[in-house]
Amino acid sequence: MINSLLLAAEAAGPVNFPVLTALVVIPFLGAIAIAVVPAARIEAHRLIALIATVITGAMSIWVLAEFNKDDSGFQFANDDPNVWVESLGIRWDLAVDGISLFLVVLTGILFPLAILGVSPEHSPKNYFAWIVALEAGVMGVFLTRDLFFFFVFFEVVLVPMYFLIGSWGHGNRVYAATKFFLYTMFGSALMLVGILAIVFLHEDATGVTTFNLVEIAEGQNWGVNTGRWIFLAFALAFSVKVPIFPVHTWLPDAHTEAPTAGSVILAGVMLKLGTYGFLRFGLYLFPEAATWFAPVMMILGTIGIIYGAVAATMQKDLKRLVAYSSVAHLGFIVLGTFAITTEALVGSVMQMVNHGLSTGALFFLVGWMYERRHTREISQLGGLQKSAPVFAAAFTLVMLSSVGLPGLNGFVGEFLILLGAFVASPWITSIAATGVILAALYLLWAYQRVFHGPAEGENAEMEDLKVSEGLVLLPMLVLIVFLGVYPKPMLERIEPSVDALIAHIDENVDTWTEPQREVLAPSDDDHGDDHSDDHSDDDDHGDDDHSEDGE
Repeated sequence: MINSLLLAAEAAGPVNFPVLTALVVIPFLGAIAIAVVPAARIEAHRLIALIATVITGAMSIWVLAEFNKDDSGFQFANDDPNVWVESLGIRWDLAVDGISLFLVVLTGILFPLAILGVSPEHSPKNYFAWIVALEAGVMGVFLTRDLFFFFVFFEVVLVPMYFLIGSWGHGNRVYAATKFFLYTMFGSALMLVGILAIVFLHEDATGVTTFNLVEIAEGQNWGVNTGRWIFLAFALAFSVKVPIFPVHTWLPDAHTEAPTAGSVILAGVMLKLGTYGFLRFGLYLFPEAATWFAPVMMILGTIGIIYGAVAATMQKDLKRLVAYSSVAHLGFIVLGTFAITTEALVGSVMQMVNHGLSTGALFFLVGWMYERRHTREISQLGGLQKSAPVFAAAFTLVMLSSVGLPGLNGFVGEFLILLGAFVASPWITSIAATGVILAALYLLWAYQRVFHGPAEGENAEMEDLKVSEGLVLLPMLVLIVFLGVYPKPMLERIEPSVDALIAHIDENVDTWTEPQREVLAPSDDDHGDDHSDDHSDDDDHGDDDHSEDGE
């Protein structure tokens, strides 16, 4: 079935075959199919979920294979103005570029692994239906260029994750699910106000009603102060979703109480909805505001790095330790995003994928450990390396990836982020770099306490990694090593789109901080003059201030 779909797609070509629509629709149809199958057909629910996610994953890999690495723009565009409500400017407009490509592929890979790797304790019908529906929402966020549909998909993903945590989680799962839902809903409400504001401002300026991201971004039909206020509305929604300090408190609770598959998906792709939102919508729609707020966002990212690492070191629960490590790793991504340099932005995109692989694998391993030992308390574990050497070896590799060991994927992303961010702010970056040392501290210390030392009681009898579990983990381990040794295929597909984003910022920003000026507009007299001349006819952009800065 998969081969026939791929052959049909290849025969039709990326224009005629709506491959991106299929990436959203197939999991949605899978969720409906599971819902209509009787609850007694337990074996059918998992099979349908697996078929839907495997087909989606295979098609995402096909998109990767057919992606033109030399094209900096959107590809596989599926824009049909007759699909939705043309009178309101709402269109089913999907496309992918180098910034979203690998997040789409990561989503396609993680969901079938989550279904294969973990079985629900009860109600498999509802469990698998919610997981597959969640994939449809995540794919929609990464693919749509329409602000209306972006908001819809951005909100839709909350419902499946709420039920996954609240129904199949552990301990205080209802509290964790409710806290997750309320935090993210509050931020999204402000983003909706921001979306409507820029749509109405664009309509007032052009007479055209549209929710199209590219049309609105190219118009920039608002003043400087207005843009900064609207950016704040978007930024708060994305900050909660990432999450950024100090709106991060829902994450440790959600991760700790979520079922294993929920934690894998939450860490792997759902947290990236916020970091992707900053790149795709924050920087692209509001280049001036994003640049103006960049120092604050870099400081918040750095605080998240240090705070997450320190908090992780103090945790007694192994899963909660991994959850706080996500706060630290996502702080690096925020730091790189608002450094607004080629190296930092490329590193941020790559680190989104790297974090999904390494932290997703860690949550798999912690979840399987909990199934064997029925505890995540570090003090109750010890000496597991003797009873489960293969398990320990897999944990070691994933842990070193999360630390950022050279030769593994985590090193490449963090190195590029720190390299690019140092140009924008040496002091902030120097402080953030200490997070690399702290990550090694808390992860190596946790590993030592869990896997080294004497094995006593149930620890001495813990079952080693099963073949089925190893097969689930294998694709992630292979990618961890491959992207660390040979990141070129990934980097050369990301960089053109990042360069195009920086060029867009260069064209629309008049007042930069000096370090950003050196990166975004090289210190060449002719270039500076040309850049000043480009805005000579635009009084709204404050040419006098820009000219003085150029001098």
